Amino acid sequence: MGIRTLVAMLAAALVVIAILATQPSYSLFMPGLLQGAALTVEIAVLGALLAVVMGVLAALARLYGPAPLRWLATVYVEIFRGTSALVQLFWLFFVLPQFGVSLDAFPVAVLALGLNVGAYGSEVVRGAILSVNRGQWEGCTALNMSRGQMLRRVILPQAFVAMIPPWGNLFIELLKSTSLVSLITLSDLAFKAQQMNQNTFKTIPIFTLVLLMYLAMSLVLTIVMRLLERRASAGLARGRAA
Repeated sequence: MGIRTLVAMLAAALVVIAILATQPSYSLFMPGLLQGAALTVEIAVLGALLAVVMGVLAALARLYGPAPLRWLATVYVEIFRGTSALVQLFWLFFVLPQFGVSLDAFPVAVLALGLNVGAYGSEVVRGAILSVNRGQWEGCTALNMSRGQMLRRVILPQAFVAMIPPWGNLFIELLKSTSLVSLITLSDLAFKAQQMNQNTFKTIPIFTLVLLMYLAMSLVLTIVMRLLERRASAGLARGRAA
């Protein structure tokens, strides 16, 4: 699907939200839902940043780190890929205090979602690095580059282009997973919707707005990743031409 189509879909979703917001049966819920959506975006953005950092570090550690670091990175990836994000969220929020470490709900949400997605992202990064043509490594070796220089100047810029689409999918999954944080008392978009529905039983207007809001947020994320992919591909093509 092209960027123009995605932008058209986003515009249509925003127009529908704006039209519904003028209707009395919908406008009553907009302020609370917008407040919840703002918290959802904040958790998603911070969680995505943590996921990228952890994904890159874990991938590099597994590929090039010393044995103890490789072992730690593997344990991290397998634990967070092999267990439920919901269980991880509950463990950090309810179990960790039993060991004397108490965290507020917001940092727990960011940590749990960021670490969970980062574990999947590490495989994306590792696969992208390994997919770079072997000739690139040999060329760097011929130029007497260190491994750090190879990665920074040649390998990672090429691998970055291959990483973008799968990272975009992971970010959308992270956005949708933010609905889990309502279970640890955070008033995100899903929590606000459930609370309003329980108080008013206006299921159709509430969850119609919620659906459109999640759609709009995911479309914004998809458009940003597509633009980033286009720019990175163009930059790589210019570099090769030069």
